[in-house]
Amino acid sequence: MERTFRVFARIFAFSLLSVFALSLAVSASADDKTIASRTEEVDGVRLHYFTAGNGPAVILLHGYAETSRMWTPLIPLLATRFTVIAPDLPGIGDSAIPADGADMRTAAIRIHVLARKLGVEKARVAGHDIGLMVAYAYAAQFPSETEKLVVMDAFLPGVEGWEAIYNHPGYWHFRFHGPTPEALVKGREQTYFTYFWNDLAADKNRSLPEADRSAYIAAYARPGRMKAAWAYFDSFPQAAKDFAQLSQTKLTMPVLSIGGEKSLGEALAQQMKLVASDVTVVVLKDTGHWIMEERPKETMDALVKFL
Repeated sequence: MERTFRVFARIFAFSLLSVFALSLAVSASADDKTIASRTEEVDGVRLHYFTAGNGPAVILLHGYAETSRMWTPLIPLLATRFTVIAPDLPGIGDSAIPADGADMRTAAIRIHVLARKLGVEKARVAGHDIGLMVAYAYAAQFPSETEKLVVMDAFLPGVEGWEAIYNHPGYWHFRFHGPTPEALVKGREQTYFTYFWNDLAADKNRSLPEADRSAYIAAYARPGRMKAAWAYFDSFPQAAKDFAQLSQTKLTMPVLSIGGEKSLGEALAQQMKLVASDVTVVVLKDTGHWIMEERPKETMDALVKFL
């Protein structure tokens, strides 16, 4: 009798766990359906983007070693008040690889064309890492159509202070591109990206979760994708020329500069004060480069409040 009871108890417990797991899966699936995945052709380049919500437009631009997936925790929070558009940058994720390569200024123009095709006349634009550079290029080229700008932990090539960052030996990856690096990284994408996710975090145990890492590795390991993404690093010298010219006219829209204390938070804040007249600065303590993942609550609270 006792043995039968133990068997029954185990079966009952397993059944409860199965029902709980199923309910979680159904709940997650329902949540996922609030974010639509779409594509739009822009100047012959197919751009993939996530979208959700209604209201004024917010455009979210991801950085290197990630895709628009990085914004999925934030999108539902913003979608209660905004129409959120989170594209994969040209050449990255599920967006097509442009035949003419990629650079910050051109990427910003393509994102702007995407926004106009979606009926957006004015937007609030946020970017992290190289997405920050594209976001700045968007605001600087289309200031009357940019209501607010958020820049998140990177730097602006061509603006005072950029050379010390670009030439810092700790950021060797800025110049790591070309046929030989491609051959070295092929098949070792996990080792390569782990450097970014661990070494650029204040604490590797508070960096990107495993599910995100696997998704990003798969995205960048596809044929031609590493080279396409490295085109943005290769374009830094051109971005420096472009931004040196664009920064001669100060931005007047409200700007939020947010970054990690143990990354580029302070340096970025100083640069933004040179190129914009209305800058709010948030530097997150004990935080590295991956502010959305290392300090999700503080980062998202700051974004929701500012936007």
